Amino acid sequence: MIDFSYTVWILLIPLVMFVVVGLFGNRFKPLVSGLAGTAGLFVMWILSLVTAYKYFFVLEKAADGSFQKFLAFNMRWLNLTDTLHIDMGVLLDPISIMMLIVITTVSFMVHVYSIGYMDGEKGFMRFFATLSLFSFSMLGLVVATNIFQMYIFWELVGVSSYLLIGFYYTKDSAVSASKKAFIVTRFADLGFLIGILMLSFSTGTFDFLTLTGANSPAFSSGTGIMFLGLSSMTWSMIFIFMGGAGKSAMFPLHIWLPDAMEGPTPVSALIHAATMVVAGVYLVARLFPIYIFAAPVALDVVMYVGAFSSIFAAVIACTQFDIKRVLAYSTMSQIGMMMFALGVSGYGGHEGLGYMASMFHLFTHAFFKSLLFLGAGAIIHAVHSNVMNEMGGLRKYLPITHATFLIACIAIAGIPPLSGFFSKDEILAAGHERSLMLYWVEMIVSGLTAFYMFRLYFSIFWGKETHYHHMPHEGSKWMTVPLMLLSIGAMLAGFIPFSMFVSSDRIPFHSGLEMSIAIPAVLVGLIGIAIATVFYRKETTLPDRIYNALGGFSNAAFHKFYIDEVYLFITKKIIFNYVSRPIAWFDRHIVDGSMNGMAYVTNEVSDRIKRFQSGQLQQYALVFVSGVVLLTLLFTYLMTN
Repeated sequence: MIDFSYTVWILLIPLVMFVVVGLFGNRFKPLVSGLAGTAGLFVMWILSLVTAYKYFFVLEKAADGSFQKFLAFNMRWLNLTDTLHIDMGVLLDPISIMMLIVITTVSFMVHVYSIGYMDGEKGFMRFFATLSLFSFSMLGLVVATNIFQMYIFWELVGVSSYLLIGFYYTKDSAVSASKKAFIVTRFADLGFLIGILMLSFSTGTFDFLTLTGANSPAFSSGTGIMFLGLSSMTWSMIFIFMGGAGKSAMFPLHIWLPDAMEGPTPVSALIHAATMVVAGVYLVARLFPIYIFAAPVALDVVMYVGAFSSIFAAVIACTQFDIKRVLAYSTMSQIGMMMFALGVSGYGGHEGLGYMASMFHLFTHAFFKSLLFLGAGAIIHAVHSNVMNEMGGLRKYLPITHATFLIACIAIAGIPPLSGFFSKDEILAAGHERSLMLYWVEMIVSGLTAFYMFRLYFSIFWGKETHYHHMPHEGSKWMTVPLMLLSIGAMLAGFIPFSMFVSSDRIPFHSGLEMSIAIPAVLVGLIGIAIATVFYRKETTLPDRIYNALGGFSNAAFHKFYIDEVYLFITKKIIFNYVSRPIAWFDRHIVDGSMNGMAYVTNEVSDRIKRFQSGQLQQYALVFVSGVVLLTLLFTYLMTN
């Protein structure tokens, strides 16, 4: 057996960087802090690549041909009972190895990019310290050996994202966005915690190896306890998915994601491309054997929520003008497709195509979506605006950003031979086998994706050239080199034979293109690109005419279908007025009143009693004699009767 115990350093290095840069960064020049954090990520990236090579190409497979799942490092942390305990460690299997590659690659690129993008910003060292904390939290989540370790790091990810989204703490909008993200995901995480407690109560363990093994107690425990027609195991997995839906911004817990764009653009690339928002997808994939064998109804919930979220977000993205919000809704849509793929998947071999497709799309999406966000950052850095209507003709000023952004747009649109084409084809193939209706929903999503991405592309780089207050120009090499490197990943990642590395049962299988699905998907994508070209390559009134023709629907989509307003109505008009106010009245008048009343009575009694402690000898003698007389009279009365 190869020794993988060194992988614990992939976790410890960013923690050390967080402490060192956070506590001592002010003693050095800002660039030194940035370089230190970046150097730490580079070491982690190399260790992750080495680990992936050893695991997939050197380590022997199990007897059934599957990749092994084992603990590279494990430490008992907290004993709850003789059998129920919380450990801290590193679990290695195909999906955790894949996530190590994704997180360290994107984080490393974001660190390099941030040295140029954040140059001169107040709080430069604080930014890099928090980036390291986020990387530590996310890596601890994906290599967790048990579900409670995952939950602990899950909450650390929430804290890190709160700090990063609210980095510009002097801006009211950034503070509000960070609080909104934190509060919404806390509600979702409450569901996650309830699910964990229900699952551990039924199975008696937190351990992933036990929970997802062939003889998992989850397959028999809790299946006979019913509530509202569903087993307790089904309810526990639905609650766990609630946590994943909040973190991955699935409907209706998605409202925090667009506002999170208030953070610096590198934060958007890190959180919303490859790390935090895919944590929900990873959670379902980690517990997939339980979903498929013990809670298939919960897996149907994953399928329908994912499918609806994908088309819901795609429609909204077609109407937005803030370039980062377009990308935010695009992220929600693409993650919805990943959830949908998990929901339509079976187990093992080609039956598990959806599982493999979901992980494959997670992998390719990391490259082209982080490229899009970092490209958006370069654009904002050049023109000092997020609004696409204030841009146009930038291809002449930003040639590198233009070329790399175009590559990312082609990739996410699913046009061959770029990476998005291969992973989307697998998702559509899996959906076609399970549900023809949802297959066509995802086909429409593919077309809408191509449309809104090239709407964004043409509005920024073509269209009517805006009169800029100063000449736009490319950022420094710190910013352009990561764009070029990520564009290589966006082009080539799809050629990896992903099914030979990642599958639902860890046994490699062959999966190829299905031309009957690939050809229509490409045609739909090309139609979306063609419509965007006609509408936005040159200035025209067509978009406004179409928008007006759609009337209320287009206006509702522009206002995000008023979901935020619904939440505000429910919280302010219903919860605050009919729940919070009565509770506040009860607290103020009953709880506080009873306590104040007891205090008043105590004060009055003590005030009267203290008069007996006057210090006057005559008073004490009077009381004594009076007491003796009263006792004598009482005794005499009792004796005579």
